[in-house]
Amino acid sequence: MKNILIISLLLFAGTVFRVTAQPDKKAENLLEDVINKMASYKNFKAELSYTMVNVEMDINEKKTGVIYVQGDSYRIEMEGQIIISDGKTVWTYIVDSDEVMVSDLEESDESISPNKILTTYNQDYKAKFDQDKKYKNSDLKMIDLQPNDKKQFEKMSLLVNKKKMTIENFSVYDKNGNVFTYHIIDLTPNIDIPAGFFTFDPKKHPDVEVIDMR
Repeated sequence: MKNILIISLLLFAGTVFRVTAQPDKKAENLLEDVINKMASYKNFKAELSYTMVNVEMDINEKKTGVIYVQGDSYRIEMEGQIIISDGKTVWTYIVDSDEVMVSDLEESDESISPNKILTTYNQDYKAKFDQDKKYKNSDLKMIDLQPNDKKQFEKMSLLVNKKKMTIENFSVYDKNGNVFTYHIIDLTPNIDIPAGFFTFDPKKHPDVEVIDMR
């Protein structure tokens, strides 16, 4: 995936944090249970709000959008961009510019697709409860994730609802001091999705310029 895509804002990145933390088995088990629940859905639609903050550069950007996930396929619609993948190819449709960029979804890329963030968890990451984060609702737990391989990211935080077994929001941090936070406003599982929803058909958009980056 190319870093010019908004999808990169959903992906793992990194910043400075404590590397001495040990994994917490209870945190790992809770996160795995939540992810497994989401992975059990045939598909889902999630309405999202997004913020990107960089204190040093005085950036505070806010957007809203929606993501659809089904297996390895996803579709993100977010204020002027529609990003679609069938699990092999990625189409980034810039609505205002009437152009779509086409690229391969490469497993070797440092980025990870949003369906992986929301529906998978493995032992490549260490999970630990953030004891400094306290909420009036005791069911809310903040879990910090740190990877064994820091090439992908150095920190990711997820707020989960222990009772509902849902992800409320997640934040990723990059080496440039950016913090990307996604709040899941509403999640609807097992919806009806029409055929061709996870591909871009240029025949239906004859005025759109196709830029093939493969």
